[in-house]
Amino acid sequence: MRTAATLAAGLALVMGAAGTGHTAGTGAAQARVGCDIPGASSAAAARTAATESAEAPSPAATGNVTQKLSYSLASQLPIGLWSSSRVTLRTPVNKGKVRLDVSSKGFSTDSLVVQRFDTRTKRWLDLDTSPGGGSWPTRGVFTFPVTAKDASAKHPHTVALRLQDLDRPGTLTVNASVDDGRGHTYRAPARTATATRPEVGVSGWQRGTVLERGGAPRSVTVTVKNTTNRAYPALTASYFAYGAGRNHALAPKDLVLQQYRQGQGWVRVPLVAGGCDPGMSAKLHPAAKGPLAPGASAVYRLKVGVAASAPRDVTAADAGVTVANGDMSFFSKDLPFTIRPAGWGN
Repeated sequence: MRTAATLAAGLALVMGAAGTGHTAGTGAAQARVGCDIPGASSAAAARTAATESAEAPSPAATGNVTQKLSYSLASQLPIGLWSSSRVTLRTPVNKGKVRLDVSSKGFSTDSLVVQRFDTRTKRWLDLDTSPGGGSWPTRGVFTFPVTAKDASAKHPHTVALRLQDLDRPGTLTVNASVDDGRGHTYRAPARTATATRPEVGVSGWQRGTVLERGGAPRSVTVTVKNTTNRAYPALTASYFAYGAGRNHALAPKDLVLQQYRQGQGWVRVPLVAGGCDPGMSAKLHPAAKGPLAPGASAVYRLKVGVAASAPRDVTAADAGVTVANGDMSFFSKDLPFTIRPAGWGN
């Protein structure tokens, strides 16, 4: 079997050919190593897509009239989705600075993206950040300049923000403060949110699974249940595989991937070669129509077989599935298998 670094390259096949990224799930697939695949970084893709969004958020104020500074945060931060947040000023600020001190449990603050909506350019802009300490920081600082000379209790000034966790579930606490540019600092009560994602279960694939060349396929089922409080749009699932021997590597024609579709039965899903290793991937047919509503499930039923023509010197393969929404992958699972000659167990 390959090292963790090469498994990362294998997963990059899915990112490039199937249009998904990967940041969560197995640790073996969190980096691109020697790949030239555009779009393979889900964090970069999410940031790029974000700055291109021009949808204006609601300007509604948060907090109450007695608070010089108010801060609001959604109760859940579903991974891969933007979650709303706001800062409201009720005191004049001239060339001041808003500061968000963030602490996290369960994921790195370096994986958090925070943006503000700029009403002049109608664009979402990244906040300035201070790098977290260590390889797994749990504290980070996000800041942005602000001027609101006429802000008051009667005329509050609101800045729309949004956050997205690009890593894994956990909790997040934000302490917001503002330096008003005249020597005063005001603080808002701390706000805490839960970073979550749909639950994904994989069944039917056992450790040590053996496939015979030209033999019967093995089944695997991937079930995605939306346990968050938000609908998940653009839900996609992908399959990837890689296998190499001394002289040959598996090609798309060497594996038979099938998916069960309601009303059609088992249909073949074409695998596509590509990536930074000899390997292949396939974007699965949608298992849900439209966004996946809270509490709803999407089920992908697959069969995987090895063609009789598969090279004999390839005796093992790394494979797996990923689940994503848009450019953001929030789950992956390795499904390796051993390849044997037909009738080897008889």
